[in-house]
Amino acid sequence: DRDLIRRFYLKNGFADVQVVAALTEYDPEKKGFNVTFKIEGGAQYRVGSVDFRSSIPNFDPSSLRAYSRVYAGSLYNVESVEKSVEEMQIEASRRGYAFAVVRPGGDRNFEAHTVSVVFNIDEGPRTYIERINLRGNTRTRDYVIRREFDISEGDAYNRALVDRAERRLKNLDYFKSVKITTEPGSSSDRVILIVDMEEKSTGDFSISGGYSTTDGALAEVSVSERNLLGKGLYAKASVSYGQYSWGISLSFVEPYLLDYRLALGFDTYWRQQLSNSYTSYGVTTLGFAPRLGFALREDLSLQLRYSLYQQSITLASAYNNCNNNASNTSLAFNPTPAYIKNVLGGVDPTNATDSGVYGYGCYGDGESSLPVRKELANGATWTSALGYTLNYNTLDNTKNPTDGLLIDFRQDSAGGGGDVTYLKTAIDTKYYTSLVSDIVSVIHLQGGILNKLGDQDLRMLDHFQMGPNLVRGFASNGIGPRDITHWSLGASGDALGGTKYWGASMELQMPFWFLPKEVGLKGAVYADAGSLWGYQGPTSWAATGEVNTAACPTCGLQYDDGNLVRSSVGVGLIWASPFGPLRFDYAVPITKGKYDIVQEFRFGGGTSF
Repeated sequence: DRDLIRRFYLKNGFADVQVVAALTEYDPEKKGFNVTFKIEGGAQYRVGSVDFRSSIPNFDPSSLRAYSRVYAGSLYNVESVEKSVEEMQIEASRRGYAFAVVRPGGDRNFEAHTVSVVFNIDEGPRTYIERINLRGNTRTRDYVIRREFDISEGDAYNRALVDRAERRLKNLDYFKSVKITTEPGSSSDRVILIVDMEEKSTGDFSISGGYSTTDGALAEVSVSERNLLGKGLYAKASVSYGQYSWGISLSFVEPYLLDYRLALGFDTYWRQQLSNSYTSYGVTTLGFAPRLGFALREDLSLQLRYSLYQQSITLASAYNNCNNNASNTSLAFNPTPAYIKNVLGGVDPTNATDSGVYGYGCYGDGESSLPVRKELANGATWTSALGYTLNYNTLDNTKNPTDGLLIDFRQDSAGGGGDVTYLKTAIDTKYYTSLVSDIVSVIHLQGGILNKLGDQDLRMLDHFQMGPNLVRGFASNGIGPRDITHWSLGASGDALGGTKYWGASMELQMPFWFLPKEVGLKGAVYADAGSLWGYQGPTSWAATGEVNTAACPTCGLQYDDGNLVRSSVGVGLIWASPFGPLRFDYAVPITKGKYDIVQEFRFGGGTSF
């Protein structure tokens, strides 16, 4: 703990920090020990200058400046210095200087509270790797472990590359522990690398259950193996069944295609989302999506993908059957048929002739919008899309991050064989930083745009749909353009989605000081803001067939575009419970649209057993 405390201070600019004592005193009343750390923090330093020097002939040290994570004026951070040393040493090795060693140095200016950082590039001892011995891998094949090394027998020994290999092996999540040490070789310029590992179970059979305010009750049975046959292959099969949705999915990933650091994977899935309190229609999706991913750097990766899927819309049985069917006059209407007939100027929705000509059918709560009925008339639609994701990740922990930056930039272009065409672009950024003690700040920025390609209209289903994923305090599909054609009649109308959105969120997460950390309970306070607008889907039907727009001008779509800022503030409870992760949120909207749907309380979670 003393070392961790000292390292925390060094990450935050306190270059003179000393943890001089850790005193323990027994308290008989509490029947436990009070531990007191005595810390001499000193002044907080910033980087005054960054310089590069080399003793290697014909090596330009300034060429490594691009690999430095330390900048003049920034807060002095010992971890940034260490990561810079690693990147520079690896780059020097790539350029043919296999024995180059980068040593950092620093001169403090005690009056100005700055540190002048100097990176010295020198020629290290000429040491070669004689052997790499693996110990403890009873199931995992040797080549699965060796391919995580960028060096092999006979290569120059490079400590930075060895440390990188150790991190990669730990990140595989095949082992409980991984430790790489060195032993003297057969001569003074030879070393032997010893890789000690302890394997752990990599297969999972889980029965999961959960409940969320969006999807209702949900159960899933899945079988997965992330080290299939000891070859490092990943495979998963799952079946889910819920109150409003069910589906089947199969996934497979080969992380090293043809012995290159290329991950080839594919997903096959079938999903059916039913109509619920947020949507008047259901969507059935059947798809196949192969993908290819590779690392550009340790913190930067690129994934290429292709998606082919079919979507079809279904309506709730009562609304689906009542159109053009005079026998359904006994269906309950809200509002009443008489009121609709009066407002619509003599049109009787219970009359087969009127409802057939004007396309009204059974209006009331849950009435499907014109774009929904148009999708229903078009039948099943195929989408063929090419896309990529550029991912930048410096998080210290992917499951429970406290520091680092995560950026996802995605683009998908549909067309070339499918029934729809579009270009969809989205970016999602999260920045985590520790403020004081265990308080973590999370800044979340996101945005997206959907562009029309060619002369083909955009479908409603291809639009962005937003709710609490953009601004908490609103229902699913509760934000943005909405059908208000029959709003005066009491029908809430479907969310139409938008072609543009942006969102910003600031959150503070903190544990409860009066509870042990083992409880896994944290609180959160946050403020969200964002907007979704720019619906570009169908607004009317041609004046032929079922609906005659010339005779019935109100048959066209009336909608609110929703181009205003929504905002909310709220509190949350995050619990890493024995039943799985749970989160409870209560958010109050500050600004909202006239037709937005508010949902102040929201929770979700699940478990495996």
